[in-house]
Amino acid sequence: MMSRQEMLDMYFVEARAKLIGVGAFLDRVDRAVGRADFRLAAFMQAVEELRRPDGSRAERVLLSLSDPTVDPVPAAATKAACGAWAEKP
Repeated sequence: MMSRQEMLDMYFVEARAKLIGVGAFLDRVDRAVGRADFRLAAFMQAVEELRRPDGSRAERVLLSLSDPTVDPVPAAATKAACGAWAEKP
């Protein structure tokens, strides 16, 4: 297992770039006109999950963006996946 120092040495710059990309995305969304849909709310919930330091951040982020239902739908409602579940309570 790598030490924290080794992990930081290996992955920090990559994670930093991704974080800057997320910040840039949110800045662009803020400057855009019109209303946001369910995806922005789901994205922001996923960002909040990153703040909880219990070792399962990736799982919680994925679950916060996922459809939790287990029954298959008879037919797709859209042509493509949208990356977040629209029907969260």
